[in-house]
Amino acid sequence: MNQTTSEVQHFVIDFDSTFTKVEALDILGEISLAHHPEREERLQLIKDVTDRGMAGEMSLRESLESRINILDAHKSHIEELVKRLSQLVSKSISRNKTFFEVNAANTFIVSNGFKEFIVPVVTQLGIRPEHVFANDFVFDDDGNIIDFNRDNVLSSNGGKVKQIEQLSLEGNVHMIGDGYTDYEVRKAGAANTFYAYTENIERNSVKAHADHIAPSFDEFLFHNNMSGALSYPKNRIKMLLLESVHPKALAKLKEDGFSVESYPAGLDEDELCEKIKGIRVLGIRSKTQITAKVLEHADKLMAIGAFCIGTNQVDLEAAVKKGVAVFNAPYSNTRSVVELAIAEIIMLMRGVSDKSSDMHQGKWSKTATNSYEIRGKKLGIVGYGNIGAQLSVLAENMGMNVFYYDIEERLALGNATKCDSLKELLAQSDVVSLHVDGRPENKNIFRKEHFVMMKDGAVFLNLARGPVVEISALKEAVLSGKIRGAGVDVFPEEPKSNNDPFESELIGLPNTILTPHIGGSTQEAQENIGDFVPGKIMDYINTGNTALSVNFPNLTLPPLDNAHRLIHIHLNRPGVLAEINKVLAAHEANIVGQYLKTNESIGYVITDIDKAYDKDLAKTLKKIEHTIKFRVLY
Repeated sequence: MNQTTSEVQHFVIDFDSTFTKVEALDILGEISLAHHPEREERLQLIKDVTDRGMAGEMSLRESLESRINILDAHKSHIEELVKRLSQLVSKSISRNKTFFEVNAANTFIVSNGFKEFIVPVVTQLGIRPEHVFANDFVFDDDGNIIDFNRDNVLSSNGGKVKQIEQLSLEGNVHMIGDGYTDYEVRKAGAANTFYAYTENIERNSVKAHADHIAPSFDEFLFHNNMSGALSYPKNRIKMLLLESVHPKALAKLKEDGFSVESYPAGLDEDELCEKIKGIRVLGIRSKTQITAKVLEHADKLMAIGAFCIGTNQVDLEAAVKKGVAVFNAPYSNTRSVVELAIAEIIMLMRGVSDKSSDMHQGKWSKTATNSYEIRGKKLGIVGYGNIGAQLSVLAENMGMNVFYYDIEERLALGNATKCDSLKELLAQSDVVSLHVDGRPENKNIFRKEHFVMMKDGAVFLNLARGPVVEISALKEAVLSGKIRGAGVDVFPEEPKSNNDPFESELIGLPNTILTPHIGGSTQEAQENIGDFVPGKIMDYINTGNTALSVNFPNLTLPPLDNAHRLIHIHLNRPGVLAEINKVLAAHEANIVGQYLKTNESIGYVITDIDKAYDKDLAKTLKKIEHTIKFRVLY
C-alpha cells in the first residue's frame, strides 16, 4: 500500500556538530595551521567566529569569509580532514547506519559547510551524494582555498530555508540540527518540526526554540516511534549520584549517553523517597540508607551503585524483591584503607597523636616512655577479606607477626597464622584491627568482654564499620588504660555532609585518632571506584551482565550479535523457565541463546532471539506469574 503524502517522512540533518561531533572548519584549521607561528591564536579565532555564527550573532557570509581567510588551507588538506571527520561521526548517528541505509530516499544533509568534505563522510553511512546540499570551495590554480561559491544559496543567511524550499518535499519534514540556522528552517515553515540536537553541543538560544530536544539520534527515533539501533534511548535513563561521587564516574556515564544528576551530600529517607521517583540508576557512598520504604517509592529503579566497599547501607533483600541489581567496588579502595591502618598503628604505638596535640599547645614532650617500634609486634586481624589480607602482607613486610581470625575459611598469606577463636587472637595481639562487614548480625560484635580479653596496653583499630563496636566499651577501655590507644575511622552515627556537626563519646580521649570515614578517601581510590562502579552499571544496563552484583545471580553474557535480548527477572519458583519457553514457542520466536541463573530469591533468565518476532511477545512475557521485571535489549 502506498503512503499518503501526509505519511511520508523526510529527514533533513545538519552536518557540523550534529552528524559529526565537531565543527569541520575547526578541524581543517588544526590541519592547515599545524606549523603556523600563530596557530593557537588563529584556532581560537576560528572557534569564536563559528560560535557567533551558530548563535545567530553574525551573518553566515561574514562567518564563512572570516574563517576561510584565517584557515590558510589547501586542497591537499581535505583528504586528511575527511579521515578525521570519519572518526568523529556522532556516536548515535554512527550506530544507526541501518536507518540511513533504509531511509536513503528520504534523508538529506543540508549544511552551511562544504561538499568537498561532507559527501565523502556521509556516504559511508548510506546517504546519497545527490542528497547532500552544502557550499563549494573556490580554489586558485595552486589548489589554495581562496573563497566559496557565492552563487550557492547556502552561502548566505536564510540559505537553508531556500534550499529546502527548492527541494519541494511533500509530507512531514523533520529538521535536526544544533544551530540557529536549523531553527530558521522551522520558523520559515520549510520544516514541520525542529529537533535541537545536543549530543555534542548545547546552545541555549537554539534549545529555547526547539519543538523537541534530542540529546541523541536515538531520542529522535524513539520520539517518532521509529526503530533504531537501541531499544531505549540512553538519555531517557535518569541517574542520580549522591555524596560527591568522583567526577570520573559522572563523566563516564554521561559519555555513554545517560542523563546524570549529581548531588554533593546524602539524603535522608523522606528526601530520597521523593527524589528517587523516575530514577533508573542510583549512585551512593556509605551515608545514604536505601531502606525498603525508599525502594517502595522507586518506580523506575533498575540498579544501585555503591561507590564504596560495603553495601550494608542498602536493604539488599528489599532490592532483590524489587528487581534492583546492586553493585559495589569490593577492591578499588583496599590499598587506601590498608595504608591508613598501617599509619595509625605506627602513630598509636609512638603516641604521636598526644605529642602532636601537646606541641600545638606549646608543650615540649620529648620522651621514649610508652613509645615502641612495630617491628616484632603481633598484629591481630579480625576479618581476613580483601582488606584484612592485604594489611596482613604489608604489616608482615614491616616486620610484624600477623595473626588472623575469620568465621569463614581463609587461606593464610605469607607467614600469617590462623587463630581458631577470637579469644585466642585477642589474648596475644599487641595490635587488634577490625575488618569485618556491616551486616546487621555484626552490630556490636566487639563489646566490653572482648576488650577485657585483650592484652594490657594493646592498640585497637576500627576502620571497618561503625556499628560493629560498642562505643561505650571502647571509651571505658581507653580511659582505664586497658588499651594504650585507639584509631577509629567509622562511627555508628555519622554526619550526612561536611556541614553537619560530628558528635561522639570518643572525642577528647587520650592517644585516640579519630578520622572522618576517610579510609578509602584518596584520590587514587575514588578514581578507581569512579571507574569501576559505572563500568558495572553500564554493563548491566547495556547488556544485562550481572557479574559481581552483590544481590543478583552472577551472569557473564556473550555479546549481543544481530539479535534481541529478552531479560526476565522473576521470583525463584518452579516452572517459570518452562512458562517463558512456552510463550516463546507460541509466538514462534527463534532462540539464539538462553542463559539462566538463580539465587535463593530470584531467577534471572536471558534469552537472545532473532529480530523477527511478534511484538506482542513482550506483553505476554510480562504477564507470566512471579515476574518482577522484564525488558528488551538491542
